[in-house]
Amino acid sequence: MAGRERVVRMSVEQPLWRALTGYRMLTTVYALALAVIGRAHFERPAVAFGFLAVMTVWTVLTLPRVAGAVHCTRAFLGADLVVALTGILLTPVADLDAPQLDGSTLPSIWTAGAVLAFALKGGWRWAAVASTAVAAANIVERGEVSRDTFHNVLLVWVASIAIGYVVEVARASERTLARALEIEAATRERERLARDIHDSVLQVLAMVQRRGAALGGEAAELGRMAGEQEIALRTLVSSGLMPTTRVSEDTARGAVVRVSAPGEELDEEPGDVPDIDLRTLLAPHAGSRVSFAEPGAPVLMPAAAARELAAATGAALDNVLAHAGGAAQAWILVEDEPGEVVVTVRDDGPGIPDGRLAQAEGEGRLGVALSIRGRLRDLGGTAEVISVPGQGTEVELKVPKAPRGKAGSIR
Repeated sequence: MAGRERVVRMSVEQPLWRALTGYRMLTTVYALALAVIGRAHFERPAVAFGFLAVMTVWTVLTLPRVAGAVHCTRAFLGADLVVALTGILLTPVADLDAPQLDGSTLPSIWTAGAVLAFALKGGWRWAAVASTAVAAANIVERGEVSRDTFHNVLLVWVASIAIGYVVEVARASERTLARALEIEAATRERERLARDIHDSVLQVLAMVQRRGAALGGEAAELGRMAGEQEIALRTLVSSGLMPTTRVSEDTARGAVVRVSAPGEELDEEPGDVPDIDLRTLLAPHAGSRVSFAEPGAPVLMPAAAARELAAATGAALDNVLAHAGGAAQAWILVEDEPGEVVVTVRDDGPGIPDGRLAQAEGEGRLGVALSIRGRLRDLGGTAEVISVPGQGTEVELKVPKAPRGKAGSIR
């Protein structure tokens, strides 16, 4: 939380609120000075100075409200705008000749402060609504759309919308910075844990594996299990993958984004699901007989495509287990190319005899045809099986980053 608070305090938004506080005070003094200087022109000075007194008290009492976005509520903004509009509409009541003279209103440029508060709180859309209301009040007060009125209204309208847009951009940048700081902190912590685990847990597991193999018997089985855990833990530490379910909230949009665990199905519409890291779905396959090699950076893919590619990879590994023998070793290689993602599954088994795949498909065994090639076809990708008898099998899965529908080529 301390990191989040520092980001908020360093944002450009808070200085704008402080500037607005000073602007409201200065423009209050300016409006009072104009009224005192031009008091001889008021047919109803009581109306003019009565309103200015209310405006002054309102400005002083509401200074804490414009010190930040937290206390500047919608109710306050509405009341503040009502004060500004009331001052504009009371101008011809206090000075009958005001509309025909310089067009100055009782609150004068203090009105712009009310519009700027809308801009800082709600962005350019809120600023457009508030400035439009002020424009309408000025037209009613003047009785016509004069050149001076149009100039003043346009100036307030453009300035408030521009400031509102700048605030929205600043808030988006602030959220991006906060997320980057969180990722940086998490990365440093993961690196620290990786060092500690490497210096302790992984070394102990490796020692148990060696000693178990040397002792034989039940100790050998214990050593084998320790070796599997060492490989799985080393994979997680080296890649920093966390294949677990977590929930993160985007406070700006109020939307909850859910990142699923490997193999978990989600019910969201495709457009609502963010890209996920393919590595998180493939890392659990790593073990004592399966090596996993992946890029150092996330391999981001649409969630549905990533799950289908991971399922095809799992089907290829199932074939290794079923046909290559229990002692066979398998390797998974992930390559993140500019236009496509390539996953290669290779084993050192006996290989597939020529014509065996076509024969299996004819016998109704559709593991490769449906579980692998069918999935890749639906993604617009390709699946190529290369096997040499006695030298193992290699399955190369390619999926384009820009889906091409169901028009993939299968070799």
